[in-house]
Amino acid sequence: MTGDGRNMTARLARARLGVAPGADERALRAAFREAAKRDHPDRPGGDAVAFRELVEAYRFLREARLEPMAFAPVPAAPVLRRAELEIPPEIAVLGGLALVEASDGRRLRVALPPGMRPGDEVRAGAESFTVVVRGEGAIVRGDDLWITAPVDPAILTDGGRVVVMTPRGERTVWVNRKAGARALVRLPGEGLPEREGHRQGDLFVRLAAGEARAEGPARKLLRQFAAAWAA
Repeated sequence: MTGDGRNMTARLARARLGVAPGADERALRAAFREAAKRDHPDRPGGDAVAFRELVEAYRFLREARLEPMAFAPVPAAPVLRRAELEIPPEIAVLGGLALVEASDGRRLRVALPPGMRPGDEVRAGAESFTVVVRGEGAIVRGDDLWITAPVDPAILTDGGRVVVMTPRGERTVWVNRKAGARALVRLPGEGLPEREGHRQGDLFVRLAAGEARAEGPARKLLRQFAAAWAA
């Protein structure tokens, strides 16, 4: 079927609607309504091409019966433009405002709730954006947040306290020898907040041996976040 009716035949139209030869108006209408429930593009799993073919077949069979055309034109389903919306991990954790660029060049502000996950869909008008979480020194894995904190190498062997900058603020973390040997500390419940079927995530802190500089990746992350909120 081409969509312009020139290649339509009674046999193809009956096959598309699933009706027998000689089907009356009531049978045609019932078959069309049943098929439309499945193919309408506004329904989950719908198919715009299949729906146009269905409408074409229905019109063909009605006109073949020499009856007045009473079918109301169906407006075309809006085409969603899908693009990425990149947000930093702190916005994924705490929520906030993000800027998106529409297809016409406009820059729109969208309010994001706490707990946005990679792959979440955000609508702005007739456009859809897929959330991507990126940030220097911090990543999101599922419901969990991972950051890297520079520490004195002695901490990894002897244990001790480490000041870690997180999206929620400064945290003092105790590193025992077992955690130092793994170079990893887990803070339960400090990751992404619970939201829409997602569990409360945890915060994992990778301990990177080296001089604990004031402008490490984790501290820079917090500084950028504070500056963004103050703007």
